[in-house]
Amino acid sequence: MKDMIFRYHYRGHISYDGDFNLEEKLAETKVHIRKLILEHKVMTACLYRHENMLFAYYEAIGDKLSPEEVFGNLHSCLAKWPGEDAPRDWVRMHHIYWHCIPEGVEDWKRATRPELRRGRIAYLKSDTMFEYVYHHVAITDEGLLVGDKYQSIGLHENILFSYFEEPKTEINIKRDASKPSKAIEDWLRVDPGAHFILWENDQHFTFIETLIAMGENDELLN
Repeated sequence: MKDMIFRYHYRGHISYDGDFNLEEKLAETKVHIRKLILEHKVMTACLYRHENMLFAYYEAIGDKLSPEEVFGNLHSCLAKWPGEDAPRDWVRMHHIYWHCIPEGVEDWKRATRPELRRGRIAYLKSDTMFEYVYHHVAITDEGLLVGDKYQSIGLHENILFSYFEEPKTEINIKRDASKPSKAIEDWLRVDPGAHFILWENDQHFTFIETLIAMGENDELLN
């Protein structure tokens, strides 16, 4: 277990009430994440914002860390989600799409610091949302579509949150780019764009504000 990488997507919401300094709490969170990275408990941790919505992506090493263990300094800034045993700071986003499965710490290490760790979101139409999920699960199950090694998409309600890095590291789940993807051909036949509620610029996804983007090969950790 100590060599395994666990990837997580979570969604939070900044409270409209309360007396807090978000910038101060973000600074405290960065200090805490730096400690987790130096202790080899976290490989990458990122946080993005759209309006009052927060989207977190992180990679835990060896243990299944909760978002409270990574972003706990933000507790006083967050609205609470009802449900389960008690109100929560974060809700889990369902992991529905990726191009690669980590095969351990050495396999998942970046050769250099990514130039960009990017976060973007999209809204799905409610009547075609599960068709979108069906095809993306089929693509990942097949494992032949080549894309960014570190890309990962999570879903909560009808909101997609996509994390990826630039420059991209091209790979597929099978680690064999010699075969074409039948699953992506099936997806293209059902008009992918028709599944999205478009943004004002007619795009499916829109990039959102980066609040935290940290990883083990950042210069500040050396």
